[in-house]
Amino acid sequence: MTSIGGAEMVDWNLAVATATRLVRPGPDVSRDEARAVVAELRRHAKASEEHVRGFTRMGTEGVHDTPVLVVDRPGWVRANVAGFREILKPLLEKMQERRGNTPGGAVLGAVGGKVTGVELGMLLSFLSSRVLGQYETFAPATRELPAGENGGGRLLLVAPNIVHVERELDVQPHDFRLWVCLHEETHRTQFTAVPWLRDHLEGEIQSFLGETEVDPMTVLERIREAAQSLAGGRPEGEQEDDGGRSLVEIVQTPAQREILGRLTAVMSLLEGHADFVMDGVGPAVVPSVAEIREKFQQRRAKGASRLDMALRKLLGLDAKLRQYRDGERFVRA
Repeated sequence: MTSIGGAEMVDWNLAVATATRLVRPGPDVSRDEARAVVAELRRHAKASEEHVRGFTRMGTEGVHDTPVLVVDRPGWVRANVAGFREILKPLLEKMQERRGNTPGGAVLGAVGGKVTGVELGMLLSFLSSRVLGQYETFAPATRELPAGENGGGRLLLVAPNIVHVERELDVQPHDFRLWVCLHEETHRTQFTAVPWLRDHLEGEIQSFLGETEVDPMTVLERIREAAQSLAGGRPEGEQEDDGGRSLVEIVQTPAQREILGRLTAVMSLLEGHADFVMDGVGPAVVPSVAEIREKFQQRRAKGASRLDMALRKLLGLDAKLRQYRDGERFVRA
């Protein structure tokens, strides 16, 4: 338990409640249409197993231990809160120990846990309308959200977002849904065919979290400086040397930046390989793959709005777009 006197470091239930309350409604579909979309996504996910295995020749003995879940936006939020809770446990225990030695720490923690829960909920509400699918590598099983045995993950397909994007791009729904499933199934295959990959990533993430500054005042000072830099200002007398970096990057320590560089390299490879597989399998099973690819790349590049682009920069999501491009170039080389 990461709590003192019943107060958790992060109010996870409040995070879920906040995100669920703020999440945007999905596209307008009838109940019958929604059922048809869910059924088709499940069929495509199953078919994608064979397509990806045939193209990559990667063994997938463990793939059947990782369930495929078609979820709505609140379902995606709940799954990711469970994942955050699992992966952040060591860091929160470290922060709990530090807080326990602070006068009034329990009271401050109760308030801070709720504030952090609200902030996390706001972030997840923003992301919940943008993710089409996700292979959850660190996914604890729950009653509502099953996961693979022995630490295996689960594959999430966010049905409302897939329908929204296929309508926005004006592409053939059947083809687009299969195209998305091919990408996400590739990620599932990567982790089930290469068992050490999960442990490697978890080790790097825990090393990253282990370097996290747990002194609240120091963290707040880093965030203040980062916000000033992103806003175009900086503390008096300091040189502007953070140009082009996101808030996520600026608040890191030098050791964390080194670890993040290694993580980014691995994630770029995985994302690029998934795009490569989509393009390799696509022409044989997705007739309109060229049109989908072109329109989707244009959508990735331009962003939805100035606010959306600002948030992407703030959170470092623009770096993910570079992951796709750099990783695919590496795989094709």
